[in-house]
Amino acid sequence: MGITNTQSGTRVDEVADGIYRISTPFPDLPGGFSFNQYLIRDDEPCLFHTGPRGIVALVKEAIASVLDLEDLRFIGFSHFECDECGSLAELLRAAPDSVPLCGQINAMINGDCFDRAPRALADGDSLSLGRHRVRWFDTPHLPHAWECGYLMEEHTSTLLCGDLFTQGGAELPPLTSSDILGPSEAFRRQMDYYSHTRNGRSLLARLAAAHPTTLACMHGSAWHGDGSRLLEALAESLES
Repeated sequence: MGITNTQSGTRVDEVADGIYRISTPFPDLPGGFSFNQYLIRDDEPCLFHTGPRGIVALVKEAIASVLDLEDLRFIGFSHFECDECGSLAELLRAAPDSVPLCGQINAMINGDCFDRAPRALADGDSLSLGRHRVRWFDTPHLPHAWECGYLMEEHTSTLLCGDLFTQGGAELPPLTSSDILGPSEAFRRQMDYYSHTRNGRSLLARLAAAHPTTLACMHGSAWHGDGSRLLEALAESLES
């Protein structure tokens, strides 16, 4: 893998068995930033997050370095926001057998925006992609949006955790075992995008109980280690 577009710096890296991080850096944003998507290569491939519309050509190019874009079957996202699903329509057109993949609340309140009926998962529902299996967790308002939720890939113990550990910076390693809580909390305190739902601690405890060993973050590095402990530390930090 590696760089798929030299002009933008978009790159693809395998961060868990059969799971690829697609990342486009934005060094011109204050402090630098990155937008990540995660591609699960399997019999029925799944992309989690689409990225905003402005980078859809880069995302398509990156997907094509791993598998045929037309083979994409599911296009999942945590909640309805530009960087989560901004280029959903374009990707659905490029992959004619694909469907949106989201939680039931998302399908109910945003489904009219989708060009195809979504595969809507209830809290705890699982979906087999082949040798990978993903399970949906409803996490309303964590960090934001009523319809928010995450996918846990059970074969690799990878939590596709969206905005939970957003890290600033444009040139971060694809996968790290170093501290990401400190940088992500520093970023959050600059512009507090968390809803601070009263259910935050219990929702994080449910995610921790799944015992993830890889956290697939939408902004910044993916992380490998004791994910349960890190999620518990995030809960402590949010309450302090």
